[in-house]
Amino acid sequence: MSTNRLFLMPKQIYNEVLPRVCAVKAAMPPSKQFVLAILAGMYIGFGAVFASFAMSGVEIFGLKKLVGGVVFSTGLMLVVIAGAELFTGNVLMSLTCIMRKIHLKGVLRNWLFVYLGNFVGSVVLAWMVYHSGILGSAMAPNQAGDVMVSIAASKVFLGFWQAFLRGMLCNILVNLAIITSMAAQTIEGKIFAILFPISAFVASGFEHSVANMFFLSMGAFFGKVGWGQMWTANIIPVTLGNITGPIIFTVLPYYFVYYYWKKE
Repeated sequence: MSTNRLFLMPKQIYNEVLPRVCAVKAAMPPSKQFVLAILAGMYIGFGAVFASFAMSGVEIFGLKKLVGGVVFSTGLMLVVIAGAELFTGNVLMSLTCIMRKIHLKGVLRNWLFVYLGNFVGSVVLAWMVYHSGILGSAMAPNQAGDVMVSIAASKVFLGFWQAFLRGMLCNILVNLAIITSMAAQTIEGKIFAILFPISAFVASGFEHSVANMFFLSMGAFFGKVGWGQMWTANIIPVTLGNITGPIIFTVLPYYFVYYYWKKE
């Protein structure tokens, strides 16, 4: 199979690259999964902090959303290029599992330790950012702090199905960003492969469970969101959507096209 110097073709990704990457993830010791997941939670949080500052003072609605989406994509760039374990991206392991190239037990173990690690990383960074004072204080947040609090507060007032559906839509784009970044063979290519899908999900108002772990933890530190409320009102339905969306609209279609029907 010929390989383009700048990017890989879809068939190479689904039949060669993705199964190899997922096999490594499934075989990784839980301790390594957990540590790399803590880093990913922090990296996504860095993108959220960047977005809060970048959106401060931008009054035009569409421009504000665009700016926030573009700079937030920094988080996934760090995850992919520096190397970390992100729960939402690891939903793609289900494709290799359906292909019977890794066991379900390895997938579920990875998801568990990575999800927990992502939450720990998110809370640790949120605590550091809050106490650093860069967003002001609970009594007197600055402009970036107002943006952060506003985002956090808005998330807990979504209905279950709104949060679930926005979670589905979000992780379809996140998984496509992961796939296209696998196709890219240069750092510049990976950056652009990530930039547009992630900007699209943020600007569209879709919901990402790991990003919300950070935003809602910040909301809790500012006293605007309850620690239990953040789970029941947002993170749980968003997580379920993050799993369901790409399995239905990414994993299963590509399984049938590039594996089940590959001999036709």
